[in-house]
Amino acid sequence: MKIYNIGFLIVLMIFSSFKKEESKKQICIYTIGDSTMADKINPNENPERGWCQVLPKFLNDKVVVKNHAVNGRSTRSFIDEKKWDAVYHQLKKGDYVFIQFGHNDQKENDPKRYTNPSTAYRNNLIKFVNETREKGAIPVLFTSIVRRNFNEEGTLVDTHNMYPFVARSVANEYNVSLIDLQFLTEKLEESYGVEASKKLHLHYLPNEISYYPKGKEDDTHLSVLGATEVAKLAISSLHKNVKKFSNYIKEE
Repeated sequence: MKIYNIGFLIVLMIFSSFKKEESKKQICIYTIGDSTMADKINPNENPERGWCQVLPKFLNDKVVVKNHAVNGRSTRSFIDEKKWDAVYHQLKKGDYVFIQFGHNDQKENDPKRYTNPSTAYRNNLIKFVNETREKGAIPVLFTSIVRRNFNEEGTLVDTHNMYPFVARSVANEYNVSLIDLQFLTEKLEESYGVEASKKLHLHYLPNEISYYPKGKEDDTHLSVLGATEVAKLAISSLHKNVKKFSNYIKEE
């Protein structure tokens, strides 16, 4: 009887130890995309942020963000430069891949980056989705954030043409969770209005800040405020639309 009890206790201790180790394991979120997501250098001086750069502040210690987004990349150049391969070889079961491209895929005068939205762009997104799933990881598609592009009448005008539509189509056809940042950031820009929305981006007068002594007018890239607002929108939508993702969101 005593031998049985000791054996039972040993098994119980081993099982408990295994469960503790399992609970310590972190899953990874790999983010792939362009400059609107990417980490920016010199964050103590540089006012620009990618929205995935601030994403970790909204997540708990069960998950770690590995931001592989790179300035200026399209689906074509991200693949051709082997940046996707670097992510693919690290993926493990249960990880996530956040996919947001479009800003640079539309650069028609750059054959190293341009993709036809209906052919190459579509098929590159499908490649990311299928190869993510091959590893047992979970793809999440994001439409591109909007540019601050108000016309003279104060209407926010789209600049991405067919690319968000194709991302939505791929998500629907391949049963992939979609975070529609184009729609969400349209509402965000409009809620701030024509002038106040400049705070979401990089608008500085000459000598207003030391990082841009000549001033800056950039309606594509994000300020700390803008990146934080976009990250909040992404987190809220992930909570609603991606099964079990709420397990990784930090409690307020």
